[in-house]
Amino acid sequence: MNVIWARATASLVLFLVLIGGVTLALGVKVGLAAAVVGLLLHWGFATYQAQRLWRLLDRPAYGTVPSAPGVWGEIYYRLFRFSKRWYQQVRDVEAQHARFIEAIQVSPNGIILLDNEQRIEWCNANAERHFGVDAERDVGQHITHLIRQPDFIHYIGSPREGMDLRMSGMGRKFHKVLSVQVLPYGDHRKVVISQDVTKLERTDSMRRDFVANVSHELKTPLTVLAGFLETVRELPLSEADRARYLGLMEQQSLRMQAIVNDLLVLAHIEGDPKPPGEQRVNVRTLTQHLRDEAMGLSGGKHTIHLDIDPGVGITGAENEIASAFGNLVSNAVRYTPEGGVIDVSWRAEDGYGVFTVTDDGIGIPAEHIPRLTERFYRVDRSRSRGTGGTGLGLAIVKHVLQRHEARLSIRSQVGRGSQFAVHFPRHRTVLLTVTDEEMDDADYPYDAEVSADVAADVAARIGD
Repeated sequence: MNVIWARATASLVLFLVLIGGVTLALGVKVGLAAAVVGLLLHWGFATYQAQRLWRLLDRPAYGTVPSAPGVWGEIYYRLFRFSKRWYQQVRDVEAQHARFIEAIQVSPNGIILLDNEQRIEWCNANAERHFGVDAERDVGQHITHLIRQPDFIHYIGSPREGMDLRMSGMGRKFHKVLSVQVLPYGDHRKVVISQDVTKLERTDSMRRDFVANVSHELKTPLTVLAGFLETVRELPLSEADRARYLGLMEQQSLRMQAIVNDLLVLAHIEGDPKPPGEQRVNVRTLTQHLRDEAMGLSGGKHTIHLDIDPGVGITGAENEIASAFGNLVSNAVRYTPEGGVIDVSWRAEDGYGVFTVTDDGIGIPAEHIPRLTERFYRVDRSRSRGTGGTGLGLAIVKHVLQRHEARLSIRSQVGRGSQFAVHFPRHRTVLLTVTDEEMDDADYPYDAEVSADVAADVAARIGD
């Protein structure tokens, strides 16, 4: 017997005892009258409490529990405990639902939930960006009224659901490629899952182009080598012709070797996850070596000027920086006609170390500049091969600068020349102490005003 039955039984027994006592003391009539009055009072009390309970159930208010004596107080207390447990369960479900929604919102995929008639029930933020829908405005809209590409309309109603569908041109401001899947779930409902694969498609396209370009670049010297080997082996040649053919074969071999070496350098730079070290690089000494190499490549056909601030250095991987700077200088030599002028400068500008290579060469059309750092990209393929370049120099420059948190800016005008400027961040730009003796030992001219006080002057321009 529970507490409610116990209290009800006890109340009934007490009532009967009281009525019996009144009857014995005052007579049967008085006892019956007392019993009737007691029953009416009990009925009125029960009716009042039932009305209170009805109002409570009709308009429940969590935390509000009426007070009452006896059985009704126990009923109200039990209802309060029940509502408390129910309220906590609801809060737990709501919290779990909120966590689930948050998890879907941070998903890199777009997700759209459809009802059994393919109308939108809910979608996350990525789906809004992918398809241009609105999570609030478009609820209840049929999915094909909003995504009207014929491929998608055919796909969502076909047995191919669950397979991957590639959709192109989804972006409003730029070209975008989506991978879309439609999967069934629940009671004839569907979920649309989308993934932005634009970068993946671009990378895959670059990989295909890279393989094709490498094959094309190596095919030419291999064809030349095979042809000359067959000629040397099968035809009687004079010593002069034999020497000339062997020289051409050596030239093509060196060209293939240069391509392979640049590919290895590029693969090493791209595959090295470690950031470059903090080795201090003396740009003055580095550019001196670059000038000597450029003069050898030029064969005395160009004028090369250096304007180097010896009090400014950088930190990083010296071999990588030398490779990047060397590619910029050698490119200037290759693409500047005979008699042209090439200016190489290094200085601090607003705390940034800036390395600049300027030439008065053939220049670059504006539409080609954004793609110059792609591997094997050539503005003019026939002219580029004639210069002896591998088509990988600026790709190496790009990856070296990325590792050193530097950026490359390019300005060019067809027929008037080009300027390539490398900007190093402030935390990689350092001061070097330069003495008068070192200035006198330099084998190329500096500005006359540069003296032993150059470090102080540079410090004033760079700042702490």
